[in-house]
Amino acid sequence: MALFLSKRLIRFAILVGGFILLLITLSNHDATKEYMPQTMDWSNFNPSLSNIGNTISNTVMDATGLQDQQERIKAEEVASNSDKNSDESNDALLDDNAQALQNSASAASIEDMSQNVMDFIKPSFENHGKRPKACLVTLVRNSELDELVKSIRKVQTRFNAKYKYDWVFLNDEEFTEHFKKTIREEIPTSVVKFGLIPKEMWSYPDYIDQSKAADTRAKMADIIYGPSESYRHMCRFQSGFFWRHPLLDEYDWYWRVEPSINIYCDIDFDVFQWMQDNEKVYGFTITIHEYLATIPTLWKTSMDFFKEHPEYVDKDNLMEFISDDNGEHYNLCHFWSNFEIANLNLWRSPAYRAYFDALDHAGGFFYERWGDAPVHSIAASIMLPRDKIHYFSNIGYHHPPYDNCPIDDRVWADKNCDCNQKNDFTFKGYACGKEYYKAQKLEKPANWEEYSH
Repeated sequence: MALFLSKRLIRFAILVGGFILLLITLSNHDATKEYMPQTMDWSNFNPSLSNIGNTISNTVMDATGLQDQQERIKAEEVASNSDKNSDESNDALLDDNAQALQNSASAASIEDMSQNVMDFIKPSFENHGKRPKACLVTLVRNSELDELVKSIRKVQTRFNAKYKYDWVFLNDEEFTEHFKKTIREEIPTSVVKFGLIPKEMWSYPDYIDQSKAADTRAKMADIIYGPSESYRHMCRFQSGFFWRHPLLDEYDWYWRVEPSINIYCDIDFDVFQWMQDNEKVYGFTITIHEYLATIPTLWKTSMDFFKEHPEYVDKDNLMEFISDDNGEHYNLCHFWSNFEIANLNLWRSPAYRAYFDALDHAGGFFYERWGDAPVHSIAASIMLPRDKIHYFSNIGYHHPPYDNCPIDDRVWADKNCDCNQKNDFTFKGYACGKEYYKAQKLEKPANWEEYSH
């Protein structure tokens, strides 16, 4: 019996010894070393994806190890794409309360979309030389049909009859059949789309005290649009939601057109193509000062946000246009947003979404009377490089009561303009043309003072 146990122990010892010898051999082989349990060296740990990529690319593996590594990378890419698709599908769920949505990084193939607005916009510049994905967009009500038709005829005659871009119309109520029929007849050469604004984009979020909002409207009865509830919903929608409407999803560029406007001059170039191929992001025609009484806390709220998120501040920003003392105070200058030719991805970016979300939760759209024009202007001036913002001095434009009329006589004649140059608002006292030219370090036209009074 003892002899039998002894032989079993000897065989067990031989098996154990052989197994240990096998482990030692495998651990020294390059193709299997990476699969063996190893002690983690934390001394050089860096979570940067670029460093991880360099480590992988510098690792020497034999044929078997390389094949396995490639399979793992493919599997990780599939998982990553799945996560991105999941993020996109969840995006709509966050729109209800205007929360800061997080877009996937797939569009620009970069690691962290939140760090740089331009990285989010750049993919649309890759369409260089090709027809831009662009549309005209109008927020309008059925009752404004007559004034809208006047605007459409001007835009069609001066620009869109030639370039035939889609036109999207949005309303917080259903469009009537009469409205839609009339508009289609006015724009026979373009795709025309009509959209209803979802209720969550035109209503009070649950974090707003509606009684407090009503008290504010009563106290602001003597201020323009001060007592208006619908105006506040409009400003909030234009600030944080129009670019989220599903009808705009397929576009990179938009031109905002409103009822009662006029186009004074021929636009004999494709404005969207020009913006895209010159890598501009935001274009405007008129600048103006805001009413301080409507935005008493907007600047502080904005600066608090950017102090908390310095990664969203472009190093070559246009702060000088909106502040005369490097951000301490707001000089009230803004781009008049009833005319905008811009890249939708500016507003879709995680940075702007987070900014809007901070403003929305602060309540100023309802507890004060924050307008979309200063909101857009502060964001564009701080988040964008200054050379991405463009003034269309050669587009004659009117929105009551102000004009942008080319004061260059040659441009005025060549573009068949029918505006009165004396009415050009650019350099007049209440405008911010002088501030813009100074901030952009542009030389003002030689005759600018003739049109400043």
